[in-house]
Amino acid sequence: MAGNEFPQDAPKDPLKDPAHDRPGETAGERAQWRALQGDVEGLADEAAERGRGLIDAARLQAQDYVERRKSDAAQSVHELAQTIRNSGRDLGDKPNVRAFFDSAADGLEQLGSSIERRSLGDFYGEAEAFARRAPVAVAVGTFVAGLIAARFIKSSSLPPEAPDGDARDSFRA
Repeated sequence: MAGNEFPQDAPKDPLKDPAHDRPGETAGERAQWRALQGDVEGLADEAAERGRGLIDAARLQAQDYVERRKSDAAQSVHELAQTIRNSGRDLGDKPNVRAFFDSAADGLEQLGSSIERRSLGDFYGEAEAFARRAPVAVAVGTFVAGLIAARFIKSSSLPPEAPDGDARDSFRA
């Protein structure tokens, strides 16, 4: 069947359908059924509203968590920049190396400030724009990250000690 899979269209409101009337059903019983239908629709609306409220609360909690983690990440980047800057100061007799350390620290300071300033939506938009501009780079990066993850998982699944020879012998074909 082309547009309609059902041979007959179902009526919108079965309580108003004359075929729904049962012999001996009074107008009062029909009114009770309609009232029951209204109650059920009201409960469904209330449940939907509470569901939306729950989703909104979960979204706000997730955004709050991301903001806290974002602040932690920015603080870590600032601390790393300060550590690099202090390491460069220890190399006072080598101005070129010190300039390199200072330049790296400045870049990290800018990154930390950028993390603090931007929202999660901004980061997502930039990542999406980059993925659209350079899909090959994203594919290669994903592939390399997968290889690294696979190597990490494989190396962490080695038994602590092997009774017969090298622990890696059991993984060789």
